[in-house]
Order: sequence, then structure tokens, then C-alpha cells
Amino acid sequence: MLSQKAKYALHALLYLADRPVGEPTLIAEIAESQQMPRKFLELILLELKRHGLVRSMRGKHGGYTLAKPAESISFGQVVRYIDGPLALVPCASKTAYRRCDDCLSEETCAIRDTMRRARDAVARVLDNSNLADAIRPPHHRIDIGAGI
Repeated sequence: MLSQKAKYALHALLYLADRPVGEPTLIAEIAESQQMPRKFLELILLELKRHGLVRSMRGKHGGYTLAKPAESISFGQVVRYIDGPLALVPCASKTAYRRCDDCLSEETCAIRDTMRRARDAVARVLDNSNLADAIRPPHHRIDIGAGI
């Protein structure tokens, strides 16, 4: 399940993506508009800054902006940075693989096989969804999940 922290991160990034490029936005404005606790948002933005997704500017006209074009920030990146691997079990993870403690045989484990397919499906959707696509009006979006 997506954490509240990841949801706030996505909401904040989408808010910044919908602003004029390069125009800094104050944390207070983001927090108020998205109805988020300001202190929690500060921590989230610091984490996003460490990962190179946002940048901050100090001073009278300071605030936060996206550090990259909205087209190059995928939902998958954000979720992985904030919540970690997409896999539901450690043996199905590509980035944080670990054999399950109770595993009898990975080769014949139906749970692992199913969880790998679930991970792949989720990754396909999240990695092909970017901030720019998400802020477009619904009638302009392409449904990448069609046929799945």
C-alpha cells in the first residue's frame, strides 16, 4: 500500500509541476493548497531534494521548484525513493532482493512467481506515468493500463 508520505510527495510534486517552470513556491503555499502538515512536507521536500527531484532557493523570492522537467519524473521513481521497492515480498524485488526466511524453494514458489508478475505490472504503470502526463486534463491522457 502506498504510504501517506509517498502520497504527499506526489501531491507536492504535481503541484510544483503545474506551476510556471522555474518559479519558486513556498512550502506554506504547497502545504495549504494540498492540505498537508507543513512540518511533514518540509521533511518530504528535503528527501526529494536529496534525490535530485526538487531544488530550493533561499531568500525573499525563494521556495521550491522541480529540479528536472516534469516529463522526466515518473511516479515509479517517487514511490521507490519514498517507500522503497515496489515488490510485496523481498524475493520478488529487483532492487532489494532477499530470500524469504520461510521459503522452501524459490524455483517452485507460486507466491514468488505471482508477486513478481504483480511487481512488474505495478512498475509498468508507475514507470510509464510522469508528472507532466498526470497534470494534463483527463481527456488528453493516454490510458497505459488498457488491456492489462
